[in-house]
Amino acid sequence: MRLQGKVAIITGAAGGIGAAAAARFAKEGCKVVVVDRDESALFTVARDIGLDVLALAGDVSNLGSMEHAVERAVSAFGGLDILFANAGIEGVVKPLLDTTVEEFDRVLAVNVRGAFNSIRAAAPAIGKRGGGAILVTSSVAGLVGAGGLAPYVTSKHAVMGLVKAAAVELAAMKIRVVAINPGPIENRMMRSIEAQAAPGAPEAVKAGFEAKVPLGRYGTNEEIANLALFLASDEASYCSGSAYVADGGYVAQ
Repeated sequence: MRLQGKVAIITGAAGGIGAAAAARFAKEGCKVVVVDRDESALFTVARDIGLDVLALAGDVSNLGSMEHAVERAVSAFGGLDILFANAGIEGVVKPLLDTTVEEFDRVLAVNVRGAFNSIRAAAPAIGKRGGGAILVTSSVAGLVGAGGLAPYVTSKHAVMGLVKAAAVELAAMKIRVVAINPGPIENRMMRSIEAQAAPGAPEAVKAGFEAKVPLGRYGTNEEIANLALFLASDEASYCSGSAYVADGGYVAQ
């Protein structure tokens, strides 16, 4: 029960990594507030977890939405210890010169502004509890480039800068801030990237990604949730400001 007595907000909780993290945190004794725009899928996640979970439909790109989520977490469970700012979108897969300003802005609104809004809303409440942890989902795309994904790659590199700045500033409040950088993961986002990259032949794209991973496979949502659990727990008490990569060796080459 590594998170016994803790309260966490997890954004993007209707997606694969978010749902897996919510279930893992709850199993370790954490009271969980799950947030997502997909209300139907979100309530399915909450129902599967059972007790000590609060489901809130919300949009991370809107600061007021995240402030409301924090207020509800505090009123329902007495405070806030952990934020897992996990919400993100892949956007379009197309050449940079064919990408519209609107497509670029949409990805940054969710992936970057959403992380900023989540941190800005949650940090004061976490500070009132004497400190805690903020985890932000970046990606291996926050460490290396990738053709056809300019908005996504840009957003995930920006997240890395946000994590570093927040780690420095929030240390005085005893808040640790870290980035989680998954490689290819078996979930909806990768299915979308595969299908967009090669309509009619997504399996070829998947095979290409797997060939670039030394371990020869995609990761699982649960493997990322396990990393998030460690980083949210007191076992990671000296971890802040850095990237924690779970990619099967993808960026080691």
